[in-house]
Amino acid sequence: MRIGLIGTGRIGTFHAEVLSRHPAVDTLLLADADPERAAVTAARTGATAVAVDELFTGGGEAGGPLDALVICSATAAHAPLIARAARAGLPAFCEKPIALDLPGTLGALAEVEAAGSILQLGFMRRFDAGYTEAKTAVREGRLGRLHTIRATTSDPAPPPADYLPLSGGLYRDCLVHDFDILRWVTGREVSEVYATGSDAGPAMFREAGDVDTAAVLLTLDDGTLATATATRCNGAGYDVRMELAGELDQIAVGLDDRTPLTSVEPEGPGAPPKPWPGFLERFAPAYEAELDAFLRVARGELANPCDGREALHALRIAEACEISRRERRPVTMTEIPGE
Repeated sequence: MRIGLIGTGRIGTFHAEVLSRHPAVDTLLLADADPERAAVTAARTGATAVAVDELFTGGGEAGGPLDALVICSATAAHAPLIARAARAGLPAFCEKPIALDLPGTLGALAEVEAAGSILQLGFMRRFDAGYTEAKTAVREGRLGRLHTIRATTSDPAPPPADYLPLSGGLYRDCLVHDFDILRWVTGREVSEVYATGSDAGPAMFREAGDVDTAAVLLTLDDGTLATATATRCNGAGYDVRMELAGELDQIAVGLDDRTPLTSVEPEGPGAPPKPWPGFLERFAPAYEAELDAFLRVARGELANPCDGREALHALRIAEACEISRRERRPVTMTEIPGE
């Protein structure tokens, strides 16, 4: 397969390394708004650096049409690139989000649907072994009736200050993963949210109009209650977990010997010797699995495991959280356009 990839930052470089060693990929072409950065990653992975336009025209160094496109560019470029891939008839994989707002998301989805093309979104937790087992346990009824779900995403350190105004905020950039996986594991929809947040940490969050810590209470359509919390300032390490409690049993995702959690009980476990440092290390197998799935989708061997509409559902929940935080009230999902 001839695969193009746009965006060679941290996640783009990781994806390029995965694709470069995938047995189905014969040719890997890399493009970036910064050509020098693309050239460095190409040299590291044995790929070829090209201009963005060449990926769509097949000219120059590209040397022919692509079989599929992977989009890892800056968020502002996602929707235009998705639309361009759709018009070119290219199956596309895109890191979340499609766009930072609902109009941009709906516009890109309209382009995909009009073209009848393929768009897979990068919600990698759907490919994580723990979340997959949790979904199976819930769907098989092993927990009985679910009554409580607790999800958390905690980054060990804040991102660069110049990233915050471009991120869309903590709900859209970070908690959106929890919103997506909550729907995927349970098979239920969120009916109402109540969200709050704190900007008491580094000043750069206040300057960006964002929060460094957030908490959300979500009511699912069957009455199950879920909480989702996130912070950018978890010095103990990268911590992503989900706890699901039912009338028969309760289980946890993300609880292992690298979970950055220390018990203060006399017989409890101490601090992990090697806590998870970040998302690439914690979810490396899941990232590889989602790209393998995309290549199979592009070849017509697999149904799309996470299409654009799935990303829309998660973004709508994040939008409801922003309104709830701003207006200090519960927000029902019927208030959010795009259902």
